[in-house]
Amino acid sequence: MTEDRTALENFDGITRLFPLPNLTFFPGAHQPLHIFEPRYREMMADALADDRLISLVLLETGWDQDYDEAPKLHPIACLGRVIADQLLPDGRYNLLLRGIARVRIIEELPGDKPYREARVEILLDQSTEDVPTLMALRTEMSELILPRILHEQLRTQLAELFTSEMPLGRVTDIIGFALPIPLNVKQEMLCELRVEHRARLLIEGFRSMLSVSGTPSISRRFPPGFSAN
Repeated sequence: MTEDRTALENFDGITRLFPLPNLTFFPGAHQPLHIFEPRYREMMADALADDRLISLVLLETGWDQDYDEAPKLHPIACLGRVIADQLLPDGRYNLLLRGIARVRIIEELPGDKPYREARVEILLDQSTEDVPTLMALRTEMSELILPRILHEQLRTQLAELFTSEMPLGRVTDIIGFALPIPLNVKQEMLCELRVEHRARLLIEGFRSMLSVSGTPSISRRFPPGFSAN
């Protein structure tokens, strides 16, 4: 993770924006991307020649009516670093992106590039010093989620996260990204800087999902498959 820290230390606050209609990205998560639109091919060429950073941001409802122009974006996004890349013969890219920080969009910047850029500020977790509360939330999440994971690899990965020394905020981000909870809950989690509140959002979102669909056994692969632009 040294490269991630270095990237954040050298980050100048200007980021390329990669809007998606159906994905909320989180720090610590990994997402494969398949880049085929010409404007985003140019964006990736610029990113790979520069700092390897782009920000994934969720499009607001109604994005499909203005997709080719500048549809409205949620103000909180996730800055990610390209950790693996493959340029295909026809100019498309396959990438693996790792989330490294929450960011708030301050303003979009004018320019002559076909993709959007913005000035952003990095957002840091706010965690209580009440260690027993943090441990109780970690235990509650583990006991709620793990019994419902059928996919053995995913269950093993999540169990290791729960027992690791990783901070609860990062654990909650990775698990929230991995689980098929509603997109609006994921975006609310991304916007929540208070770690204990974010953990409760995940717990409530998961319980709400259970109340609607009964007792699903989660078997999705982790990390998720490619998300295309």
